[in-house]
Amino acid sequence: MKMRPYRIIMIGLLSWFFISPATIEANYPVEFQDTAGRSRVIDQPPQRVVSLVPSITEILFRIGAGDVVCGVTYHDTYPPQAATKPVVGGFFNPSIERIHALNPDFIFLADLHRPVVDAYPGDEGPQLVSLPLSTFEQLYRTIGLLGQLFRREAGAAALLRDIRTDLGHTADKIATISPSQRKRVMRLMGRDQLMTPGDGSFQNEMIRKAGGIPPLFGKEGNLVPVSLEEWQAFNPEVIYACGGDRDIEQSLLNRPGWRDVDAVRNKRIVYFPCDLTCRLSTRSGYFVSCLASKIYADEFAASPPVRPDGRSRSRPLPLALDYVDGAEIVESTVSDYIHKTLLIHLNTPMAVSSTLEGFRERVRHVGNSYSPPQVWGLLHRVGLERSREQLMRSIGRDRADTSLLFTGADMDNLSVQRKQYKEMSVYALVTAGVRSNAVRMAEDVGAYYEPGTINMIILANMQMSPRAMNRAIISATEAKTAALQDMDIRSSYTPVINPATGTGTDNIIVVQGDGRSIDNAGGHAKMGELIAKAVYAGVKEAIFKQNGIVPQRNVFQRLKERRINLFGLVGDCPCGIQGIQLTSELENLLLNPTYAGFVEAALTISDNFERGLIVDISGFESWCDQMAARIAGNPVREKQIFAYKQSLPPVLTMAFDALLNGLFGRLSPVGI
Repeated sequence: MKMRPYRIIMIGLLSWFFISPATIEANYPVEFQDTAGRSRVIDQPPQRVVSLVPSITEILFRIGAGDVVCGVTYHDTYPPQAATKPVVGGFFNPSIERIHALNPDFIFLADLHRPVVDAYPGDEGPQLVSLPLSTFEQLYRTIGLLGQLFRREAGAAALLRDIRTDLGHTADKIATISPSQRKRVMRLMGRDQLMTPGDGSFQNEMIRKAGGIPPLFGKEGNLVPVSLEEWQAFNPEVIYACGGDRDIEQSLLNRPGWRDVDAVRNKRIVYFPCDLTCRLSTRSGYFVSCLASKIYADEFAASPPVRPDGRSRSRPLPLALDYVDGAEIVESTVSDYIHKTLLIHLNTPMAVSSTLEGFRERVRHVGNSYSPPQVWGLLHRVGLERSREQLMRSIGRDRADTSLLFTGADMDNLSVQRKQYKEMSVYALVTAGVRSNAVRMAEDVGAYYEPGTINMIILANMQMSPRAMNRAIISATEAKTAALQDMDIRSSYTPVINPATGTGTDNIIVVQGDGRSIDNAGGHAKMGELIAKAVYAGVKEAIFKQNGIVPQRNVFQRLKERRINLFGLVGDCPCGIQGIQLTSELENLLLNPTYAGFVEAALTISDNFERGLIVDISGFESWCDQMAARIAGNPVREKQIFAYKQSLPPVLTMAFDALLNGLFGRLSPVGI
């Protein structure tokens, strides 16, 4: 790879760069200019890439270059494959030591990664590349360039086509909304003070593409303060934020004056995942469509569709069962958006046991149907019956002989598992989403929420009696809960103290089957064992494919799932050390397997302490003292008292006290 004197490559928005994807050729060297007009030449595709920018990570995987990614930050949570890559720290404070150990030839970074730049002076070492991602045009150009650099031009062209298709469809949807009906929309940010993106931000560009009117306060920047006067003068009609900002609604918008705007009065505050709201990425076209569907839910429900309902295409799914004529995943348009339905066609009418519909006979088709988030609000309005009728028409099926389940988990993330013993075999077809409404039964309150859902279809090569079918439901349910426990899936409502047992909308279909008759599918029967093993494997794989969760994920993700955010966790220390410095040191500390393992053990001890399975934690307290001393280099005799900005269970408070006291002992200029 040819090295150049100026190794920080800041890709500019130059006319050469905006090339139609169809005309891009995989020719090397790739030459371009930086923002200062200096020429850059790359002689060969990068082989080992550390990406410190989640948007770049998404693009690399999406265009088919994920195999060269050797390191990411713990903020890189999409696509699921990113969860399998080594972590070098957080976006704001990556570890130079971890990056260096991976021996990359390319590092994608942002402007704030100055310490990384300083760590690689001169001409030797990896290329340091910063790509512009502040506007949609920059996103398009960056995708095009990465397609060239990694010889993934076809993947880049397909990605660009998908983003533009989503944006074009949204533009068609909002075209019928007159200027006088356009709503004032604002992105909500901040902690102690209400903030929003500056006038020229990509987030305001997203609002405009979704048909909204963003604020113009005459301020530029990624994050600008909003005064009460500006807030009331703009008077937002819809407010959106990322899921991590839910506390703002309680802390800032309950105050006099701040609550006196249309969006707050009418409860038009909506939340989206942070990785959709906070960056331009491969899914920005999709996010704009989701945002538009929330802003104009009533208008979209009342307006005629811009796409006709109906089946568009399908792909086959092989199932080796004599009584199955065929299986497919059908894509069909309903209410303007693509639904994906798994359909299994039986060659003779059969009974099924469905937790959604009850016991049914003479069923010829069973399946599981995914509805995209853009229509969830509409489905709530029209109800299950009408939405089911619309779907049935779109896939060309009749409800009289069709039994379906419904989910918000994408059918592209379906897990198909087959388990066999001698002549007995079982299929489990599983979709699973656990980010939004996972619950711990007997602990969490029953309240309707957006669907996450674990759906399962069980098919065996033997004929199950009604008793066996009902026992199969128990076996599958117990296996599902075992998988959730073994993956440490948390309750969406009480995550810091409760592991989940399922989601609030889980369902199962058990098909009667054909062949030898059996009357038992419980835990002591071979059929029950096979069902449980298939479901267990299916739930774990489906959760990975839908949510990117793996059992051996990093401690940062484990904490995030409990809504424990390291940034902002602790305030300034009474000793004078700033909270932000403690947070930075704590993050680096948890990159060490010893201390990460200590926190992971504390998470397990905490769960058992909250269950009452552990009563005496004096032994854990001694371990905490040992950890503090190890970090500090000396026994910590005078423990500092740290103020946490969120409530933590006793065991986790002890664990973080130990880590922070150890860091204080290491950082304090006078020692302990």
